[in-house]
Amino acid sequence: MEYPNITISATPHVRSNESTQSIMRDVIIALLPATAMGIYRFGVKAAMLIVIAIAAAVIAEALYQKATKQKLTISDLSAVVTGLLLAMNIPSSAPWWMPIVGSVFAIIVAKQLFGGIGQNFINPALAGRAFLLASYPSLMTAWVTPGADAVSTATPLALLKAGEIAELPSLADAAFGNIGGCIGETCAVALILGGIYLIARGIISWRIPVTYLVTAAIFSTIFGREGSSALYELMIGGMMLGAFFMATDYASSPVTPKGQLIMGMGCGFLTVLIRFYGGYPEGVSYSILIMNLCVPLIDRYTKPKIFGALPKEAKKA
Repeated sequence: MEYPNITISATPHVRSNESTQSIMRDVIIALLPATAMGIYRFGVKAAMLIVIAIAAAVIAEALYQKATKQKLTISDLSAVVTGLLLAMNIPSSAPWWMPIVGSVFAIIVAKQLFGGIGQNFINPALAGRAFLLASYPSLMTAWVTPGADAVSTATPLALLKAGEIAELPSLADAAFGNIGGCIGETCAVALILGGIYLIARGIISWRIPVTYLVTAAIFSTIFGREGSSALYELMIGGMMLGAFFMATDYASSPVTPKGQLIMGMGCGFLTVLIRFYGGYPEGVSYSILIMNLCVPLIDRYTKPKIFGALPKEAKKA
């Protein structure tokens, strides 16, 4: 008997209207408020660096795939997201060539050499940022004040690390981006709005960002330091950018719900540990990269039991 209206296919039978392109488009939309605030606070130079970083990422991916005779995938917008995230992780004072170097490293070394999208074991944009920070530390920490004057300044994290609490900006300035820092990380409110959008759209789970922020708040309270508070620690640096947009990268974060909770808690603890006791004022990037390396182990020990599977002892018998 024939059933012309029935389509038979192999498992799995879960279907979704989402595609890589639609997911990346939602991430770009979620980043727009923080991007707009970064350009508003730091001016045309910030916009130029963002455009250069995105263009470099897209061109690097296209050239690599062309050279290796692979199918071009730049239309999936993943390279655009990588370039945009990298730009948001550099200061507005950076020279024009820096986002090119960072984007090329992120796309080719951290992404394409490991098989392309979905095969990277660390977040490409964070890998690019870490490479730039290790290679050009003075340029990557040359912060300027928001506004037309753009004079040199210290970030709140640097002031806290140095114990100069009298010069700390207010909580409101930190929340709305009126402080020195990377282009896209200073306005915590804009990043929170983007994160809520991603969660509401089902693009990311709440588990990693929420456990990240809650854990960071708990350990900031436990360790404590003069002039700061748990809420203040969440508002400054790359905490919100990392929690919502970097730690949640599909390829480099756990796939199991329990694993995602572990990922968030690990990132939160390591961030505070590095901030409070490390030699570097910020700990978001390295905490996420460290936890990226732990993801295979986390997934291995948090994967659910297969229904009907026998324990090892029973199989031997």
